[in-house]
Amino acid sequence: MTFRFDISARDGRARSGTIHTPRGEIRTPAFMPVGTAATVKAMMPESVRETGADILLGNTYHLMLRPTAERIAALGGLHSFMNWDRPILTDSGGFQVMSLASLRKLTEEGVRFASHIDGSRHMLSPERSMEIQRLLGSDIVMSFDECTPFPADEKVARASMELSMRWAARSRAAFGDRPGHALFGIQQGSIYRDQRAESAEKLREIGFDGYAIGGLAVGEGQEVMFDVLDYAPAQLPDDKPRYLMGVGKPDDIVGAVQRGVDMFDCVLPSRSGRTGQGWTARGPVNLRNARHRDDPRPLEDGCTCPACRNYSRAYLHHVIKADEIIGSMLLTWHNLTYYQRLMQGLRSAIVASDLDGFAASFHARRAEGDIDPI
Repeated sequence: MTFRFDISARDGRARSGTIHTPRGEIRTPAFMPVGTAATVKAMMPESVRETGADILLGNTYHLMLRPTAERIAALGGLHSFMNWDRPILTDSGGFQVMSLASLRKLTEEGVRFASHIDGSRHMLSPERSMEIQRLLGSDIVMSFDECTPFPADEKVARASMELSMRWAARSRAAFGDRPGHALFGIQQGSIYRDQRAESAEKLREIGFDGYAIGGLAVGEGQEVMFDVLDYAPAQLPDDKPRYLMGVGKPDDIVGAVQRGVDMFDCVLPSRSGRTGQGWTARGPVNLRNARHRDDPRPLEDGCTCPACRNYSRAYLHHVIKADEIIGSMLLTWHNLTYYQRLMQGLRSAIVASDLDGFAASFHARRAEGDIDPI
């Protein structure tokens, strides 16, 4: 079976459809929970699937350092290793090299860096990134790029974008012919429309199975991000998936879907679950606050996750304050359930040609804030 994207409904610039892969279908718009080191923190893989997730994201940088891609390949590949039999997307490793590694040296060849774990020296190039992702066995592979910092003037942004486009061509060549696996190119160009257009054209010429919008969610703020998304998705091929990397908060996702984005990933729901924050239709709730300690009500009325079905806010407050592991487990489960429920709502609204109405209700409900304390 080959990789294929079918668009089944449109509403304005938004699309709903299905990405077909040999390991299963991915409903779009889709949110990918982040499984950094072959695990979504505090979750069992089968529990992640129960939340409604069709696909996970794995991190090339972390896995190449520990336990190593070669070891994972020898043990049967990433799907078998982490007991997830559905699609996996792996990033290229470039962002983590820039943000986590030390003693970096960027050249035309790639990036030499020291591991944040033990200081060991490594080289990550387009060819090595493709090799690592092949060893992992991921279904969707990301081309190797430089994540342009923000802010960046036009000269810096252009040099970064052009380097990423040369690396994109090398990634395409190194990826080769892998039936059933997909390679995504990454658009760069910072906040400059002409550079984004040029990047998109170069990626089209190279030819990819899907296209990501890179260089956003790096500190520019939602207004600037939306300004770029007002034109960037439409610069990419209409018949291929569009992936906004590293996004995001629920209102970021709703706005991006309205602007034509199909795929998202973010650590926010799982990271928030480990810090006592629950995401709900009425906005985020800090379960560490004392107002919850005597509250017998669920975190979110009507939610079907175990945290809301079986436990009170008072209990969640207690286990979080006591640093009990079950607190992270329950809140992460809830947050991932909320995110997948949001994606299902967006998909249904697009099919019903009511996305603007859905978005208006979404924002109005969040504006109400959390339920009143007892």
